[in-house]
Amino acid sequence: MDTLQRNIHNSDMPVVCRSCEARHGGLCGVLTPAQLLELNRQSSRKGFETGNELLGQGELVPYYANILSGVIKLSKMMSDGRQQIVGLQFAPDFLGRPFNAESSMTAEAATDVEICLFPRRVVDRMIGEVPNMERKLHGQSLKELDEARDWMLTLGRKSAQEKVASFLHLIATHIDPEKGDVSCFDLPLSRADIADFLGLTIETVSRQMTKLKKEGIIQIENNRHITVPDLDALNDAAGND
Repeated sequence: MDTLQRNIHNSDMPVVCRSCEARHGGLCGVLTPAQLLELNRQSSRKGFETGNELLGQGELVPYYANILSGVIKLSKMMSDGRQQIVGLQFAPDFLGRPFNAESSMTAEAATDVEICLFPRRVVDRMIGEVPNMERKLHGQSLKELDEARDWMLTLGRKSAQEKVASFLHLIATHIDPEKGDVSCFDLPLSRADIADFLGLTIETVSRQMTKLKKEGIIQIENNRHITVPDLDALNDAAGND
């Protein structure tokens, strides 16, 4: 077992951190027990119900957070009131932009969400003191950039069916990182939000989901619960490599 794995399960760590499965792939996974203990003294857990706002666009950012469970919807508002969903975040993503005192977008709980909060000043200081933390955040930023480029391809070149299948594949593979079986999940967004995210109409989203259902690629129960019998078939329908 390598040093990082020993650190993750080290008995010197706070109990709440040792039992946090989402932490292993997140920001805290790179910290030593002593560093984690320091951060834990400043941290707190908080839950948000579906629809509650975590951060508002243009607001001062008092904290950063690790997402422990649930899905967060990121959106941007234009000066004329038009709004666009620009991204989704899942456990164990890091919520916030280090050294940015003001939020550039709105973060809202798309499902019931639990997060671990860290004061912004504490994390900004630790980033300068802990190279592994800086590298971890840099790596996540590059990952988000790659995903944004992939999503540009989805929005710009894919057909309506490929867009909807791409969205469902994204949810299936990200909504519950601790779950081995990704074949069943509840949609974290309404049909209207899915349409907004994909640049489609609500009618088109519903029509394409019905088509995917008729083709046996997905099963739909109660309008929100999705079963994917074959994830590879959904990936193919999304036009992914």
